[in-house]
Amino acid sequence: MSFILTAALVLGAIALVSAVVLFAASKKFAVKEDPRIAQAQELLPGANCGGCGFPGCSAMAEALVKGADAGSLEGLFCPVGGQAVMGQVADLLGMAVANSEPKVAVVRCNGTCELRAKTIQYDGLRTCKAMNTCGAGETGCGYGCLGCGDCVEACQFDAIHINPETGIAEVDEEKCIACGACAKACPRNIIELRKRGPKNRRVYVSCVNKDKGAVAKKACNAACIGCGKCEKVCQFEAIKVENNVSYIDYNKCRMCLKCVEACPTHAIHAVNFPVRKKVEPKTVEPKAASEQTSAAEVNTEKKEENV
Repeated sequence: MSFILTAALVLGAIALVSAVVLFAASKKFAVKEDPRIAQAQELLPGANCGGCGFPGCSAMAEALVKGADAGSLEGLFCPVGGQAVMGQVADLLGMAVANSEPKVAVVRCNGTCELRAKTIQYDGLRTCKAMNTCGAGETGCGYGCLGCGDCVEACQFDAIHINPETGIAEVDEEKCIACGACAKACPRNIIELRKRGPKNRRVYVSCVNKDKGAVAKKACNAACIGCGKCEKVCQFEAIKVENNVSYIDYNKCRMCLKCVEACPTHAIHAVNFPVRKKVEPKTVEPKAASEQTSAAEVNTEKKEENV
């Protein structure tokens, strides 16, 4: 009986000492969390989409507080909450937040089923990542949309779908909040976040094919062939041809649409622009015979008077 009592006393003493040590350690090494982090996290939408560049809203809130302590919130923006939420966070932290132009995801591929014919039948795992790993996919273009829907699975806002007729991903700009999840999910990097533009109007090259002109045109009739005609007509130096494909800098583009008219393969898209009316050339109607005769008589009379 004494052995049992001794063992119980020893274990009790060890537990008491351990508790005292743990309590002292928790006090000494306690990490104090700024209450503003929790307050900022409450203001964020809680989507945890990663569009801000951080793993989740908690990490974004912590970065916002650190940025406020450093004196700048530059580069920190929540695409889901937008300017309204960022304004509330800025007020909470006593900072001013710079206006950020809204963006939208753009699928830079125009290789529809008609323009980009299938060359093989793929029977493997039906994901873009798996198909891209196996090769060029089912067509001759190794750069275009694979149409398996990895971007659709990644989007939490139901803003992107695969068009069953064209086989290409299409973005619903009314639902898209530019979180960038679809762009990260695309193994071919054909989805880009671009400025929505005034009145949601934007111009972009709907192709990322880096093959030379003849090869790209053979794989897809709507491919950019890198001819440089768009670059030559642009007066604002907004277009550059690199690696056999054109790219339009949306910060420089003034949307004059000259590049759209100059592109021989129609690889440059102009979105949400009004349809331009065709101006028909004016035809000069020939004068009536009587008018020509009277004019000739007047000229004859003048000549006689001069003589």
